[in-house]
Amino acid sequence: MLAKVSQSILFRVALLAVVGLVGTGACAFEPRQDLAGPGESPPIVAEPSTGANASPGPGQGPVQQPRPTPTPSPTTSPTRKPTPKPSPTGGCAQGEHQREVEGYLARLGGFGTVTVDGKQSAADCTAIKKFQQRYGISPAQGRAGPTTRDVARRLATTQTSQCSGGSGTTVCVDLTRQTVWVLRAGSVVMAPTITRTGMRGFATPAGTFTIDRRNIKEWSVPYDVWLPYWQHFHNGMGFHETTTYIHDMSIGSHGCVNLLHTDAVKLWGLAGVGTRVYLFGHRAGT
Repeated sequence: MLAKVSQSILFRVALLAVVGLVGTGACAFEPRQDLAGPGESPPIVAEPSTGANASPGPGQGPVQQPRPTPTPSPTTSPTRKPTPKPSPTGGCAQGEHQREVEGYLARLGGFGTVTVDGKQSAADCTAIKKFQQRYGISPAQGRAGPTTRDVARRLATTQTSQCSGGSGTTVCVDLTRQTVWVLRAGSVVMAPTITRTGMRGFATPAGTFTIDRRNIKEWSVPYDVWLPYWQHFHNGMGFHETTTYIHDMSIGSHGCVNLLHTDAVKLWGLAGVGTRVYLFGHRAGT
């Protein structure tokens, strides 16, 4: 009987020793690097599961699960902004004189394709802008407004045949339409462009004159202003680059023939002392 009790006691002591070595609860051993053999990775132990499916079965410790293979995230293409569609009008507003301007530009030519239908288009917009830039119309935004209509009408209706040049060079000035051009031996060597002549009380007279002196930059004593590309032809009057906005038709010169810079430079190169000047017609309101 004593032997059996001793065996029972020894058995319990041995069991307690085993428990002390293993530990209590359901914790898993942390992998140790020094337990792995040469060239081997340490054993992988899953984190304890949680939730309704986390409880191990009877007599089971924590279940080791293989580490899930990460799913590659889909490649995200960079967001592309939609390509804006070109404006059917080229970004230009339609003016109240659209059809008239289209018709005049079609007659003049040289500014691009225009469709005479009274509707703004990208091609019309480009042509009108080009026309406005050429003749100093501000703002040059392609809108067929009153100034653009007026300038286009004056140029398109100018008849170069109204000025006879003979065998030499003649500067022709249409006072009615406020346009200027140059003939040489009967041929147009400078196409009609715009001008602004004398205002009320200072009307530029019609007649035939001759350029008798000129200066690349003349000082006007009575009006205290420089007159670029000055070419005098009669009684203190002459051609020169405008010193104000040429399309302000509520004012005018004191008898001189005002020109845009580009035209004043070109006329300077074509004319000279002895060049004939022929002015005809009459500026309205003077």
